[in-house]
Amino acid sequence: MSEYKVIGIIAHVDAGKTTLSEALLYTAGEIKKLGRVDRQDAFLDNFEMERKRGITIFSKCAVLNDITLLDTPGHMDFQAEMERTMSVLDYCILVISGAAKLDTHTITLLKLLLKRQIPVFVFINKMDMEGADSRSIINSLNELMEPDFVRFSEYIKGGSDASNKGNSEYIKDSSETRDRVSCLFSKDNPNRENFFENIATCDEELLNEYMETGSIDDDRIREMIVENKLVPVFEGAALKNVGVREFYEGILKFTLDREYPSEKDFTVYKISRDDKEQKLTHVKVTGGEWSVRDIIDGEKITEIRIYSGEKYESVRTAHAGQLAVFMGLNNQEFHEEEEIVPVMTYSLKFDEGKSIHEVLPKLRILQEEEPSLNLEVNGESNEIQVRIFGKVQMEILKSIIEKRFNLNVEFEDGRILYKETIEDEVEGAGHFEPLRHYAEVHLRMTPLERGSGIQIKTECSVDDLSLNWQRLIFTHLQEKEFRGVLTGSPITDICFTLVAGRAHIKHTEGGDFREAVYRAVRQGLMKAKSVLLEPYCRFSLTLPTVSVGRALSDLEQKGATAAIEAQDEENTVITGRAPVSQMQSYQMEVVTYTKGAGSLNLVMDGYDRCKNADEIILERGYDPDADISNPAGSVFCSHGAGVYVPWDEADSHMHIQTEQMISDEPIEKKLKRIQEDIEKYKTTEDELNAIFKRTFGSNSSDARPKRKYKLHRNYSEKKVAGGNTYNSKEDYEKIRKKKKAEGKRILLVDGYNVIYAWEDLSELAKVNLESARGKLADELCNYAAYKGLELILVFDAYKVKGNLGEMQDYHNIHVVYTQEAQTADEYIGKTAISLGGSNSVTVATSDNLVQLIIRGNNCNLLSSNELRERIDEANEEMQAKLGV
Repeated sequence: MSEYKVIGIIAHVDAGKTTLSEALLYTAGEIKKLGRVDRQDAFLDNFEMERKRGITIFSKCAVLNDITLLDTPGHMDFQAEMERTMSVLDYCILVISGAAKLDTHTITLLKLLLKRQIPVFVFINKMDMEGADSRSIINSLNELMEPDFVRFSEYIKGGSDASNKGNSEYIKDSSETRDRVSCLFSKDNPNRENFFENIATCDEELLNEYMETGSIDDDRIREMIVENKLVPVFEGAALKNVGVREFYEGILKFTLDREYPSEKDFTVYKISRDDKEQKLTHVKVTGGEWSVRDIIDGEKITEIRIYSGEKYESVRTAHAGQLAVFMGLNNQEFHEEEEIVPVMTYSLKFDEGKSIHEVLPKLRILQEEEPSLNLEVNGESNEIQVRIFGKVQMEILKSIIEKRFNLNVEFEDGRILYKETIEDEVEGAGHFEPLRHYAEVHLRMTPLERGSGIQIKTECSVDDLSLNWQRLIFTHLQEKEFRGVLTGSPITDICFTLVAGRAHIKHTEGGDFREAVYRAVRQGLMKAKSVLLEPYCRFSLTLPTVSVGRALSDLEQKGATAAIEAQDEENTVITGRAPVSQMQSYQMEVVTYTKGAGSLNLVMDGYDRCKNADEIILERGYDPDADISNPAGSVFCSHGAGVYVPWDEADSHMHIQTEQMISDEPIEKKLKRIQEDIEKYKTTEDELNAIFKRTFGSNSSDARPKRKYKLHRNYSEKKVAGGNTYNSKEDYEKIRKKKKAEGKRILLVDGYNVIYAWEDLSELAKVNLESARGKLADELCNYAAYKGLELILVFDAYKVKGNLGEMQDYHNIHVVYTQEAQTADEYIGKTAISLGGSNSVTVATSDNLVQLIIRGNNCNLLSSNELRERIDEANEEMQAKLGV
């Protein structure tokens, strides 16, 4: 049983959260002087911009005996930081301003806590202000929420006088406090009976127990708090330190110690860096004990820090239940999916003298610390895009980037982040079978209720597909943010059920299932009736009653649902729900027509059907068929090579025919159609020659008979209108070269494919992969310089978690590491097409899939061994010229 507890403290902005944290620290004796937000000397606001703005931006912890208090941001723009802390909380304090109405943001926070089953204590603050009314707030909470909110503070009377005497009698031992508070509920306490009655009504079984015994056991009260059936409510004025001691005593009295497993474990809830830019991995120990020099995923813990404010203590061991910082870890990250996410995406502009390849690695550090940024590079515009909550976060980010990285940035072209889902159930199938590869996946895609996110299930028997392959399919479904087919926006509210799958006993590799899964998802989306979703918000509009007519008219035009919640002669409160796109700038309108007397509060409330979907789809101009990064078709093996079959023709080619795919088509007709499809997508002569050479040797292909054929449709349709038929590829190339203007000579090299195809590099890679990469890069530098080529060397880094892609200039060539969930195949195919046109693009690889893509897009092709031969020839020519 661990005596350590982590208690979070959250609130809507300006409720006095940081002030209460300060008062609790003072009451517990951790600080000797009360700091204040307005004096910029609060213990936990130790970041310069926090002190200037008077808001909490980053979560920070403070140790109060065996309790760690975790202070979180209250401003809407930093709610993702707040939500991440919830993964490590044992209890949470929700601070509410008693001088204001119960706002929608506070309700949202409370719902989030209850959803995560985090026990809650409420502190109603600012009760010294005129008009403060805790009873109406408690009544509203009981009307709106399921747990019973019971006033505790008025029954704890023993400490109210002491709370104003400073901290000379601060609490050191929680057991002493429990004994002291227990006496407050003794039979001599006149408030005891009313208190027990209010708690007993929370539970029928408890009520019967109270009627029989006349009392309620303390442990039963603690259990009800943990079960979220009971929420204790305290009140006071934190700025004047009134009611804080009783609150602290109540927390010590009514919280339970927690039991943890003996097996070592931890949860990461935050990544940050210290003044020396050392990475800090903030964790909660959730099992066993962790010590300095312990190994985690091949990395050694070099130091363990226990932070309290900006200061820390280095310790040898962190115990279960403690918050700690592990030093020396570079690969740990926050994994939990966030519910509070930004709904706006912006393009990031930076100094003209800086390249995207210089800026990206620096911004990747921020992405690691703030995952909600969702940093990505737009493949079409080559711009860095980020997701941001609002203007305050934007200003803070600009300041941080300038201070830490000496970069001046601007955020432009703010756009609503739409999402997509499906309206009907479909089955998507993906097949991936280039030569010596094999995988097939069938996914049933079912629409879910709004806010459900992505869910994954399986109905596939392990007799049909082993558990290891099924787990790999689940991994591929989780590793990528799939794009819809209406606007290319992320998909949501879909359940993927694995209904069938097949692997080859010899040829299947892990990457094959990744390709099959991606294609199955995309094919299902192309089949389904898709729905565009837009972000919605709940609003609370307070304004003079004389302006209600104008407000209701505005809200109706904006597509909002609205109702008058409260009204008197002077003021009216209107609440409701509306699209974010319609409410973003409405605050300024309210200020204008109410002459500054009105205020609008917005809280994000998930996604719902877009009201002007057709307009948005037309504006975005997204073409799913042209998105080569997300292919919907499948790759089948025909005549020894991979053949691409479009999504709407792929079902009949699938090797597994599920119940949903079986039709009444006569077998004779089906066989005839399949034969026609095979002829339609027959490979070219050069492809067959290459296969023949690989199989029977380099001289054997001369014995093969020549024949006339229609080229793969991409040769005839991509560049020459009308789908002309040619007798040979040579005829086609003559026409293509006439139409092609002079441009750059570009060589794209599939790095790892070449390394493992060249015997010397393959052997070197077994010893040191970095050395093999370096040797290949050096050889290509010489070759590119001699031949006058612009050379791009591409390495596949799709399995590297959190990797956002990187391009480096190495001497006279470019070296690219693809981003997470993006393969070298995908990058090379996309780049080859985008660099085409007037440029002469050649791709060096022996990968069958890349060859298939390249042949279909009028680029030249070299196998890895052919590249070796050309480099050797070039070296011999250089030596001859130098007389070596």
